[in-house]
Amino acid sequence: QVQLVESGGGLVQPGGSLRLSCLASGSISNYAVEWYRLAPGKRREWVATITSDGNTYYADSMKGRFTISRDNAKNTVYLQMDSLKPEDTAVYYCTIPSRGNWGQGTQVTVSA
Repeated sequence: QVQLVESGGGLVQPGGSLRLSCLASGSISNYAVEWYRLAPGKRREWVATITSDGNTYYADSMKGRFTISRDNAKNTVYLQMDSLKPEDTAVYYCTIPSRGNWGQGTQVTVSA
């Protein structure tokens, strides 16, 4: 079972940037990987997907601000988040949907 560990969250001011990492314990080169987020009082929200061949997809509210990428040699998927807004505050999770693996999440707080 591939374990996923997210990192890179923190406190950032509105308009700032963060880069989240999703490190897998094994090879993920053959898998699509997704990022989700969960904010207090809200439903889990899909953020972005990167397929095994590098195609990327984003939720409408993240387009132009977030960038998902992968480095298969490092078994890592990244989520670059720019122009952050307070409504981006949430715990961010990565997952391999075809295998049902989830990480423990990393907290992102956007506040002045």
